[in-house]
Amino acid sequence: MANTDLSVVVTAAAQIEIDADRTIAKVTRRLVPFLIICFFAAYLDRVNIGFAALTMDKELGFSPQTFGWGAGVFFIGYCLFEAPSNFILHRVGARRWIARIMVSWGVVSGLMALIWGETSFVSLRLLLGVAEAGFAPGVILYLTYWIPAERRALPLGAFLMAVPLSSAFGAPLSSLVLTTMDGVANLSGWRWLFILEAAPSIVLGVIALSCLTNRPKDARWLEPAERSWLQARLDAELATLEDPRDPWSMLRHPRVILLGLAYFGVVLSLYGLGFWLPQMVETYGYGVLATGFIVSIPYVCGALAMMAWSQSSDRSGERHLHTAFAALLATGGLAASAFAQSPPVAMLALSIAAIGTLAAMPIFWSLATSFLSGASAAVGVALINSIGNLAGFVGPYLVGWIKTETGGFSWALLTLAVGPLATAVIVLRLRHLVK
Repeated sequence: MANTDLSVVVTAAAQIEIDADRTIAKVTRRLVPFLIICFFAAYLDRVNIGFAALTMDKELGFSPQTFGWGAGVFFIGYCLFEAPSNFILHRVGARRWIARIMVSWGVVSGLMALIWGETSFVSLRLLLGVAEAGFAPGVILYLTYWIPAERRALPLGAFLMAVPLSSAFGAPLSSLVLTTMDGVANLSGWRWLFILEAAPSIVLGVIALSCLTNRPKDARWLEPAERSWLQARLDAELATLEDPRDPWSMLRHPRVILLGLAYFGVVLSLYGLGFWLPQMVETYGYGVLATGFIVSIPYVCGALAMMAWSQSSDRSGERHLHTAFAALLATGGLAASAFAQSPPVAMLALSIAAIGTLAAMPIFWSLATSFLSGASAAVGVALINSIGNLAGFVGPYLVGWIKTETGGFSWALLTLAVGPLATAVIVLRLRHLVK
């Protein structure tokens, strides 16, 4: 009798585990692909300025330093409005707020086609950052409403894979627009680039209103038992996490600030390369069209590494060492690219840098979202992302300034290598603080 009872318990437990896997898989299939497409559009609108610069800078007379300033100023508006935007998302619901963000950034991105000089360039880039503020950290927060912490790295990796995918597919797409649309309706190719690549963001924003669901308890596309299990599972997890009465206290929380500094190092590498890689590749003697396809290589490698590294981290349950090792790989690739003597060797080193940078991101966010809940998570995630994305301003501007002063990219690449190195050091120091 005792053996029979034991087998019934084991069988029931196995069935629960199977149902849990199926429920999480259903949530992932429903939400993550759409969010990937949205982030693909957002990131493309954010960094397509790097390809536009191939012809825009000459037409408008922008120096490398001017371009770096305009590319980076996006992140000032972005960072200033991150925490308020995430707080509003937590209050009004992700469905409406994400839709609002997407439509507004799409409109501003399209207006980039109207720039005529440095002032309009910088102003619209700043406004684009304000419009997009809160999207990426908002989605990261949103996924904590749906997916338990121990299963989070892979879905986060899938979402963040939009970063390399938008660069991998966006690079040849942007180069095709630049070469084939130049002169159509008496508009330069770079102006068409902003117009055509802004349209999907607006359309996706409208679709988000019907595609996204705020919480598991509201999900009619889940079975009643699945809704109840998932909401209860997440509520139980939240009860064990830190949620102070004043969520704005996260703005001075030591762990949040340290995690923001760690993210700064990764983002320094991400955007220092992202905005300048097309111009780096062009210096090797390639034309606009060829540059688009060559630039995609590091990002394809990075996308594959991102998913493999996320799976490894979820299987082992380990976050700190996975993040630190990937960051060190990025440091090595950036440093090696500074000394490369031939284009193939340089692209190999830059591919290694992209692999390390991109592989670190989803593991880092799994780590960063593991100790907060509720409104404190909304503010904390936004602050981490804000501090980190300040590097989106520093990186491009620093590269532009160093290139202006030295005439090349070698010293700039060595400077960028310091960022992920700092990330590795901070994350390893945090091992005893962030569980």
